[in-house]
Amino acid sequence: MANLLAYFELGRIEGGCDEAGRGCLSGPVVAAAVILDPAKPIAALNDSKQINEKNRLLLRDQIMSEAIAYAIGIVTHEEIDEINILNASFLAMHRAVDQLTVQPEFLLIDGNRFKAYPNIPHACIIKGDGKYQSIAAASILAKTKRDEIMEQLHEEFPVYQWKKNKGYPTTDHRSAIAEHGPSPHHRMTFRLLPDKSQLVLFE
Repeated sequence: MANLLAYFELGRIEGGCDEAGRGCLSGPVVAAAVILDPAKPIAALNDSKQINEKNRLLLRDQIMSEAIAYAIGIVTHEEIDEINILNASFLAMHRAVDQLTVQPEFLLIDGNRFKAYPNIPHACIIKGDGKYQSIAAASILAKTKRDEIMEQLHEEFPVYQWKKNKGYPTTDHRSAIAEHGPSPHHRMTFRLLPDKSQLVLFE
């Protein structure tokens, strides 16, 4: 069991934020913001990448039922191409915080950079999803939501095997791009293939 910290500073409402899908070639970037209830600790919380899919889904349900507030923010692949992935990650987190039903007094952000949210101070925590419970909870909600989106897109475009690779740049994913070209859901500003001149339109 991971021994994550319950808070950054005792006595205030803290929201943890994390995103999923930043390094993917297709689909949106998804962020979550979570305010956990100190009276309802979730013992098995950890960085979503350290938890298998079955346990992530169980934890997702527990987080959603026991958190004081949670929300998801989504930035589309078109928006990513327009504003770049770093700004898209910040925007997704802002959209998640926008939708919280309780306003946090402080934000804990996974990573080393963030665009300040209006009127709410924050701290950037490198590898925060393995250090703080609220960030770990956000990482689980963001990851499970994004996986769900990619599994739905897989039904439309099964050649890319998104059900398996979730849009990450695996060998199989890149081979499918080389053979069929990019889909309407690919991020065209990303290096989809080592040599962009190899790209053909989707067949």
